[in-house]
Amino acid sequence: MKTEILEVHPQFPDAKKIAYCANIVRKGGLVVFPTETVYGIAANLTSNEGMKRLREVKRRSEDKPFSILIPQVALISNYTSTTDPALYKLIDAYWPGPLTVVVPAKEAGETIGVRMPDHPIALRLVQEAQCTIAAPSANFEGNPPPSTCREALRDLDGLVDVAIDGGPAKLGIGSSVVDLAHGSPKILRDGVIKQEDVDRITRKKNILFVCTGNSCRSVMAEYLLKSLLAGRQDVEVSSAGTGVFLQTTASSETVAVLKEEGIDASRHLSRAVNTILLKKSDLIIVMTRGHRQQVLERVPEVEKRVYLLREFINTSGFPVDVDVPDPIGQPHYAYKECFAIVKEAMHKIAGLV
Repeated sequence: MKTEILEVHPQFPDAKKIAYCANIVRKGGLVVFPTETVYGIAANLTSNEGMKRLREVKRRSEDKPFSILIPQVALISNYTSTTDPALYKLIDAYWPGPLTVVVPAKEAGETIGVRMPDHPIALRLVQEAQCTIAAPSANFEGNPPPSTCREALRDLDGLVDVAIDGGPAKLGIGSSVVDLAHGSPKILRDGVIKQEDVDRITRKKNILFVCTGNSCRSVMAEYLLKSLLAGRQDVEVSSAGTGVFLQTTASSETVAVLKEEGIDASRHLSRAVNTILLKKSDLIIVMTRGHRQQVLERVPEVEKRVYLLREFINTSGFPVDVDVPDPIGQPHYAYKECFAIVKEAMHKIAGLV
């Protein structure tokens, strides 16, 4: 059998060709394809026939597992239940990209390697296959990983069903592999991401402020705390909203209040709260009890990291209601009152971190 070769544009892959290859993988076949690192072999992890062929082609023993590829960051939760913020800091920083994370699998005692590639062909193939894709490099075990389709076929011509020629791989070296299943994150295989990069990302404390529209209260908190922590490289401060559907700037009154403090928030763009953002945060500070409930409905496992903003200030002079009122649509003085609450809390938080 001679391997069929399909030329596919690396940036604008032909949908029919990708669907054809995905169908082959889904049915237990093997397809060589490009990623941004090296060329890989795609096989259906749930197909006994496909995995048997893959092990034979790779000349790999049964006790050595294969990493898998996913087309969306959030799909990591399908394969691991870990709540370690270090994992989510890394994938938020480097996915899609040349990073494979080794994490505890949902099966007790097992681990699994997962990557989201940064290549249109790879992403479309994995998505179209509609199955879990095992994807080792397209070479015999022990040989250098190939950066072109031609190099891959030196080993694999006649052993795989189809090879997608999408031009040379951009990086030409395998992904960095980081172990997050056995204590502190540790590089198992060097790539473009080094141990110092992993340490810098995972050791940084992430603080997230949450309100509704991410245009007033959480913006005040984010920009004021950033100002108070200016020069600190070990803390990352961000904000998001539970009700953001379209990206907007901060409200004009919020920008004005912050400007009075010498802080420029005119370029702020709102963003929606998402699972990865919550899971990577070491400290999540919300404006109301309703926001806390919304956060925990989405990601219950972050409960011990979620606090109300007013928990960081002396509430003895405030009403029983510990929520920070939303000033949106109110006169300027309402924004000033809101900012006064935020300011007291930020000075306390800055002292804690």
